[in-house]
Amino acid sequence: MAPRNTTVNISLMGLGTVGGGVAAALMGNADAIKRKTGRTVRLKQALVRDVSRPRDPSLPAGLLTTNPEDILSDPDVDIVVEMMGGDSPAGSYLERAIAAGKHVVTANKEVMSRRGPSLLALAQEKRVNLLFEASAGGGIPIVGCLMSQLLANDIRSIRSIINGTTNYILTRMARQQTPFADALAEAQARGYAESDPTNDIEGIDAAYKLSVLGSLAFHRPIPHDSIYTEGISRLAPEDFRYAAELGYAIKSLAIAVAEDDGAVRARVHPALVPEDHLLAKVDGVYNAVEVTGDLCGQIILHGQGAGREATTSAVMGDVLNIVRGLANSEGPPPLPDTPSVASNGGPLAPVHPIDELSSAYYMRLTCADQAGVLAQIAQILGDGNISIATVIQKDTDPGSGTAQLVITTYPSREADVQTALRAVGELSVVVSVNNLIRIEE
Repeated sequence: MAPRNTTVNISLMGLGTVGGGVAAALMGNADAIKRKTGRTVRLKQALVRDVSRPRDPSLPAGLLTTNPEDILSDPDVDIVVEMMGGDSPAGSYLERAIAAGKHVVTANKEVMSRRGPSLLALAQEKRVNLLFEASAGGGIPIVGCLMSQLLANDIRSIRSIINGTTNYILTRMARQQTPFADALAEAQARGYAESDPTNDIEGIDAAYKLSVLGSLAFHRPIPHDSIYTEGISRLAPEDFRYAAELGYAIKSLAIAVAEDDGAVRARVHPALVPEDHLLAKVDGVYNAVEVTGDLCGQIILHGQGAGREATTSAVMGDVLNIVRGLANSEGPPPLPDTPSVASNGGPLAPVHPIDELSSAYYMRLTCADQAGVLAQIAQILGDGNISIATVIQKDTDPGSGTAQLVITTYPSREADVQTALRAVGELSVVVSVNNLIRIEE
């Protein structure tokens, strides 16, 4: 709905870390916002779970509510900003807000992954904006780029680091040789990881974000549950040490590639990245997204992927875009600047299974330190049409009579590699198969 006067009323759903940042920006930057947009913004209400809890910033008690109806049924609310997270009840709240003619800004990657097409279609029907820059990439303006600046391109691929928690953990493991459990505990202590870190360390969060970015890039919805997802908990400090000796860094990548047959290959997993590639140099809680298009070539956007300030920047950018559009519009509110196929749903993108992937691989095995071991392993790999590129024997343990064997392969079919590795693990001379990591050249 268009504001009835020069003041735009904004209500927040969720007042956690990011919600607090948005509230502070709305109240503390009112003069700057008016200069930039031509309208006065007013924080009208904020939905919280507990009104008595101390908050930063502190808000007048009258602005806080535990009842979503106070926002959804209020005809004076012009923009709803949702930062609750999760699909339920946030998704239904957004649907109701849009149906009531309210503009919506959300940072919710799960909702946009699961319900994005239907919500965008409803927003177009109701002639309101639904903007979601903060749903993927934190402070990196990748959503806006895919929706506008890169729209003329035939996007061929996205390769990205889009989870700051996992990237922080992997950076600690690489630089300080910190075991995974210790690096995770440190990330939790610093507030980078939740008390239940499953969505981050198992790649689920990155899969939601890749679903959003891939759907915008390829103009066909990519369901998050069609994306192959693998976590980082099997990585050990020695993997980083051996990868560095081979000239690689280890990163958790979210990758979507448009294939020539019209299908998409979408996956989230740890990968060895050449140490001279820009993605290999993205450390800590920073994110980066590499996009390859037919006109733009290869570009990389890099910035903070998480945290109060970075996400607040993305949310407030969407809010100000809506407010500025309302100020400049003499007729109905502006329609969302969203690719039509991503908005109306369109046919789902077919996604190739991971078994059909062709990739080079890194394998780390613990084997008996005796003659003939490599010959037995090489025989199995050769029978599976897997060619060995390099072999390194590391960390011999005279006490147990074992050694670490690191093998890299030339590009091979995923299904063949998995089958061969199971057979290798059954050899009497192989104590354990410690890791298998794809190499992304």
